[in-house]
Amino acid sequence: MPALRAACYMLASLLLALTQGLGMNLISANLPQIQGALGATTNEATWLMAAYMAPNVSLALALIKIRTQYGLRNFAELSILVFVLVTLMHLFVEDLHSALIVRFFSGIAAAPMSSLGFLYMLEAFPPAKKLNIGLSLALTNISLGAPLARLISPDLLMIGQWHGLYVFEIAIAMMAFAAVYLLPLTPQPRAKVIHWRDVVSYLLIAVGFGLTAMVLTLGRVYWWFEAPWLGIMLAIGIAAITVAIVLELNRESPLLDIRWLASREVVHFTGALLIFRIVLSEQTSGAFGFFQALGLQNDQMQVLSLIILAASVTGGLACAAVMKPGREPAIHMVALALLIIGAVMDGRATNLTRPAEMYLSQALIAFAGALFLPPAMASGLMMALKKGPTYILSFVIVFLTTQSIGGVLGSAIVGTFMTWRTKFHVQDLANHLISTDPLVAQRLSQLSGAYGRVMTDKSLLNAEGIVLLGQQVNREATVLAYNDAFLAIALLAAFALAALIAHVAVRAIGARLSTVPETAVA
Repeated sequence: MPALRAACYMLASLLLALTQGLGMNLISANLPQIQGALGATTNEATWLMAAYMAPNVSLALALIKIRTQYGLRNFAELSILVFVLVTLMHLFVEDLHSALIVRFFSGIAAAPMSSLGFLYMLEAFPPAKKLNIGLSLALTNISLGAPLARLISPDLLMIGQWHGLYVFEIAIAMMAFAAVYLLPLTPQPRAKVIHWRDVVSYLLIAVGFGLTAMVLTLGRVYWWFEAPWLGIMLAIGIAAITVAIVLELNRESPLLDIRWLASREVVHFTGALLIFRIVLSEQTSGAFGFFQALGLQNDQMQVLSLIILAASVTGGLACAAVMKPGREPAIHMVALALLIIGAVMDGRATNLTRPAEMYLSQALIAFAGALFLPPAMASGLMMALKKGPTYILSFVIVFLTTQSIGGVLGSAIVGTFMTWRTKFHVQDLANHLISTDPLVAQRLSQLSGAYGRVMTDKSLLNAEGIVLLGQQVNREATVLAYNDAFLAIALLAAFALAALIAHVAVRAIGARLSTVPETAVA
């Protein structure tokens, strides 16, 4: 392919990846501002993310077979057309109920965008470079959505609140629409692969994955044991997945090869990806959540978002340069080591910490994130291809599920851990604040002095001082809880690194021992 045409395909891949990434992250990055524009509470606004994730987490399973049966060209053109139409619907949203409906269809329409972004990036490279350069750049493009959403959203909100956010996304979607129609992908052979039992299995899996994603999204804000309907949703989701597994185990040509998915290699691969997604939530839910808790807005974190964006691009390029078969463990070790360093550096934050103090640590984490995923996906693809082409569908489901549900799971775990540790630190700090302590009495007097000119009642002044002191206690407890979360994530990454080193060592010893009899015979 000529260099200019290859560059056009790479640009198309970037546009498609950004349409998917911005659609998902523009809401999560601006939830406080959006809930004000829609007149919703924090809990109600969280339903916007749940409505998006419900259909999105499982659609990749159906889209692969749809693409095979109806043709790649038809799939690409119809997918981008539907996405543009759904994005335009955001301009007509005026309240929460209409926003929920639009977000649900947006989750459906965005599902094909990530796979199209992959295909367009791989199209630009010869076969020998698809799994190192092409794969690294495709995954890097997908990772740019979150920092870019935080970088551009302050200006977009000034244009027109909720509608302003989607003016930019509509523009990118229209450019992607033109790129898809002007740059066709190499056609693939069609085959009738959809069976009516596939539809039954998919619907069960969609219900199970969708309800699970919604529970993980909403559980932290409604609290896990306080809302009975969360338990009902989770029970229905588990039941639907269980029925789907039973049906798939009794089919000659299953939609998913459950036995292979339950094998030791795949379980190990899935566990590694899930742990990485949880660790990577240090950036998405940890650092940005920390600054939001201190009262900072996205416009005050634009430089931090820009640094994360640059570090992600640098990490993707570095991975493309060094990734070769057999180097996956070494690359993963470097990525985990960088994650540990970044998380430990963040674990020393105070209420005076500002984004400038986290430039280096967040850059290390973003670089590590871009460095980790491409080798993991390449090794997983090789593992699936060794079993046969039919196993690629099962692998893709494992990878995409760990990235979608794994991301939601990481945010849920970090958020729940934060709530628990905040309550612990509030209680611990309150136990040390005794009203008879001269230092506490002095602080109460200082805090209540701000109201001395407008209040003459000493009891009311003292009550205001207690309220202000309580706010300071909550703030300090929140800072301590985030430090605990950062250090816990560092410990989890250290555990993963130790397990990876042990795994590589065991494999090396086993390979050496297996050559001993051959040497003895020689």
